[in-house]
Amino acid sequence: MAQYLILIYENEADYDNADPSVFQEVMDAHNRFSEQVGEKLVGGNALQPTQTATTIRGDVVTDGPFVETKEILGGYYVIEAKDLDEALAIGKLCPARFGGVEVRPVMVFE
Repeated sequence: MAQYLILIYENEADYDNADPSVFQEVMDAHNRFSEQVGEKLVGGNALQPTQTATTIRGDVVTDGPFVETKEILGGYYVIEAKDLDEALAIGKLCPARFGGVEVRPVMVFE
């Protein structure tokens, strides 16, 4: 089985402006996702907001994200799938209420 990373990109401001019940709905959706995926889910985490990020480019360290975007990387899952088609099917199940997901194969080094 190959490993794939499901990257969750969403508009962070939509969470800031949403009713608190929305956060619970999203958490419930992620719990359902992990139940649906089962043993194919290898790991994953949510990330702290972008204002906690620090970017390094060469010798320059900058507080915050390097590029202004509407959708930011908010979390990820690592899954195992037999091929890209299966990984995409799993990715379609991943909740991203205010954005979308990206599915990428994990590079394997000999």
